Amino acid sequence: MRPSTSAVSHESNRSWSRRWWYAVTTFTVAGVTGSLAIGSAACGRCAEPSGAPNIVLIFTDDHGYGDVSTYHLSDVRTPNIDRIAAEGMLFTAMRANCTVCSPSRAALLSGRYADRVGVPGVIRTHSENSWGYFDPRVPTLADELKKAGYQTALVGKWHLGLESPNTPNERGFDFFHGFLGDMMDSYTTHLRHGNNYLRRNGQALEAQGHATDLFSAWAADYLRERGQQRDRPFFLYLAYNAPHFPIEPPADWLAQVRQRAPQMEDRRAKNVAFVEHLDDGIGRVLGALREASLERNTIVVFTADNGGSLPHAQNNDPWRDGKQSHYDGGLRVPFLVRWPERIQAGTRSDYAGLVFDLFPTFLELAGASPPADLDAVSLVPVLTGGEITARRELYFVRREGGLAYGGKSYQALIRGEWKLLQNDPYSPLELYNLKTDPQETQDVAATHRKVFNELAAALRVHIQRGGATPWQKPAEPFMAQPAPSKP
Repeated sequence: MRPSTSAVSHESNRSWSRRWWYAVTTFTVAGVTGSLAIGSAACGRCAEPSGAPNIVLIFTDDHGYGDVSTYHLSDVRTPNIDRIAAEGMLFTAMRANCTVCSPSRAALLSGRYADRVGVPGVIRTHSENSWGYFDPRVPTLADELKKAGYQTALVGKWHLGLESPNTPNERGFDFFHGFLGDMMDSYTTHLRHGNNYLRRNGQALEAQGHATDLFSAWAADYLRERGQQRDRPFFLYLAYNAPHFPIEPPADWLAQVRQRAPQMEDRRAKNVAFVEHLDDGIGRVLGALREASLERNTIVVFTADNGGSLPHAQNNDPWRDGKQSHYDGGLRVPFLVRWPERIQAGTRSDYAGLVFDLFPTFLELAGASPPADLDAVSLVPVLTGGEITARRELYFVRREGGLAYGGKSYQALIRGEWKLLQNDPYSPLELYNLKTDPQETQDVAATHRKVFNELAAALRVHIQRGGATPWQKPAEPFMAQPAPSKP
């Protein structure tokens, strides 16, 4: 059981050059109550600030809330991910910005809702089935951290463009070692539609081995290099393809699961082995951070782009549904933050935010000023023992093709305890009270028309804002023709 806390007074201080006085706080935000403890008085390992922190963001793909064993009893074992929570803070109520890949990544790296940066849907290899174009004018998190003096790196999955101007090195990353595309047709061939999207910076490369092992090894190598070059802080964005399908665990990992749980259904056993293999890779990355003596003043965040895929036997318990759905099984994601020098081990928060809140959080911790037009909200007050009192709306959008979606978008909006949603563009909006019905089983749209109308009006405002940004690659500039001369 994680420790409980109670409220005491505290000193608010965002200057890392002064001593932090730690406190324990209980807070309520948008109808959600949470508690945390943070501070040198409670953390024997904590000392005076060591300058701007390093940042490691571990971002997994289609990783269900129920497939991280620290959240509840599970048939999957994730000791290394769980250790991030045990040594830091566990968030219980964070949501991804979208129920699929590209929009979540665009929001994370821009601090803005995905349709405001041109990515309401998934970016794919074939243009006829691609539903986003990452606005090149928008500064990314990597751009902003570079301006703050950080060395920036991406290892793993990009999924925000396959060509200029939307490649990682052009969007703020000093170093890229990973995969440009959306998914791999196999974790061992690393191809997508027969294309090789593995890159080291701008150069195509071929590699042998399981993609999860490759990304873990490349990230560990990068951390060892940074341990030798301490001239400036770094930001490492480690984005795994796993556990996105195809579910391809190494044979020895699957054998271990089958040995300990011979009655487990085959699809589930494969996913459990796949996640446990991923967890082992994360453990190796955390080990490299420790071996490089970088652990104390490095913020490590673990989270995911959206909920797990139910057809692939992934687990989003206790939430309804999964990937592609605006029910919370598609949106609620694991979210863990560790910072040995600042965050008290074994604490938790029930603050209901979005994954892109990391954008202003990281900038503030780096000593930089976030842009004024962000939709994201800094989590620093929560991490430093304070409160976030301002009410906020949480907006979600996804655009998709095929007969089921027709190239149209569908949305959801959370305001306080109320959630308005669609799961396809042709179905009526549904309304749920998350306080009394967290599993979203009772649609009350017919009986709460005032709330329904208020949220529907607010949702239309978000749709209009998103409509100001193109989501397809622009055509060649229109060449003005001279006006015809008069006869």
